[in-house]
Amino acid sequence: MWRPMTPAARIQSIIDLLSEVGAAARPADSVVSAFFRDRRYIGSKDRAAVAEGLYGLLRRHARLGWWIARSGGPDTPRTRVMADLLLTQGRRLDTLARVFDGARFAPPPLDAGEERLVRRLDNHTLDHPDMPDAVRFECPDWAAEPLSRALGTRFGTEMAALLEAAPLDLRTNPVKGDRAAAMAALAQAGIRATPTPLSPWGLRVAGRPPLAQTAAFRDGLVEVQDEGSQLVALLLGARPGHQVVDFCAGAGGKTLAVAAMMANKGRVIAADVLGKRLERATVRFRRAGLHNIETRPLSGARDPWVKRHKAMFDRVLVDAPCTGTGTWRRNPDARWASLGPGLSELVPLQGEILDSASRLVKPGGRLVYATCSLLPAENAERIDAFLAAHPEFVRVPLARVWEEVALPLGAGPLPGPGPDLSLTPARDGTDGFYAAVLERRRDAEAAAPA
Repeated sequence: MWRPMTPAARIQSIIDLLSEVGAAARPADSVVSAFFRDRRYIGSKDRAAVAEGLYGLLRRHARLGWWIARSGGPDTPRTRVMADLLLTQGRRLDTLARVFDGARFAPPPLDAGEERLVRRLDNHTLDHPDMPDAVRFECPDWAAEPLSRALGTRFGTEMAALLEAAPLDLRTNPVKGDRAAAMAALAQAGIRATPTPLSPWGLRVAGRPPLAQTAAFRDGLVEVQDEGSQLVALLLGARPGHQVVDFCAGAGGKTLAVAAMMANKGRVIAADVLGKRLERATVRFRRAGLHNIETRPLSGARDPWVKRHKAMFDRVLVDAPCTGTGTWRRNPDARWASLGPGLSELVPLQGEILDSASRLVKPGGRLVYATCSLLPAENAERIDAFLAAHPEFVRVPLARVWEEVALPLGAGPLPGPGPDLSLTPARDGTDGFYAAVLERRRDAEAAAPA
């Protein structure tokens, strides 16, 4: 028979989970899923509490580390949890000792080094005036200067917003129903959803309800997708009958939105170098009732398939691999984990992908380049460099695209004054996203320069 966990057992589970996240060379959400899959005896409320405790620790990673170093204590998963209980949750030393008592399922008692540390931390709070800004805002050293330059006077506000937990956004699938139908279906499951302010398909849900158990999700009426990601797909302006390529499709979130815009008419190629992710994405495609999607594994940006299909597509989406700085509120471990190429490696890769994918666009067709980054080196600077090398393409101003594509579908007001889409958490309530819309001149030759 299932029994709820004691508070001490929850704390020990958080320590165990934090240890596994630190030791694994993969994203935290993947580690969390595997952790609970191996411990099916943990009930849903306890799972939520343990996961919330872990992600709180990841959001406070730099500040907790600063306090532990300042206090001269050992930096371990156990001491991080102890420090968080004292500095964030306001626990006192005597109550901490009662939790770490070595009872069944509870953490072992404090050793001498841990006891010295918690005595030095007792009666303090998490923030301290001596903290450097990079620590206070949980910003890794490599990103502090470019983010400060990019955000200017909004640096502190935006970095504070990146420390908050992201809301749960859903995208209504217009092939299955409209936003009102989705809200009604979710309400029947006891889930209150409200329209997002910008996306014509978006819904925002409070908390973390068991969405996968609802008929609306199982039947493909709604998909989980941040509002900013929805807007990137919207800017592509795909229409029924178009030939479209999602060049870095990944798990297929934007592919789904684009194919639904086309009302199952035309063709969408979901391409990616990670073939197994494409295989998993087909489950989402079927659930959404979308039959105009084909998958295409690629060997790399210069796959021969690209050359064979040059100038054949009306729309091409390049959701380029990036540092993911715009998603830190959703993936707090990504600030500190080195799980892929760094900025210096990503920038030339983005240029290569953009250059190769552009060959697929027919004259008069459009190319949308997007990242979930806030760094100019991955965004506007990439587009400026591309346009300098490719005079057959021109930038289409965001205001024009919004008027042509977004407003007729019922989208909210134009987000921002710039020539490209630039979304930030504090200002727009979305993840950080960038997107530029480019059009191949109708008088340009079909083949781009080699």
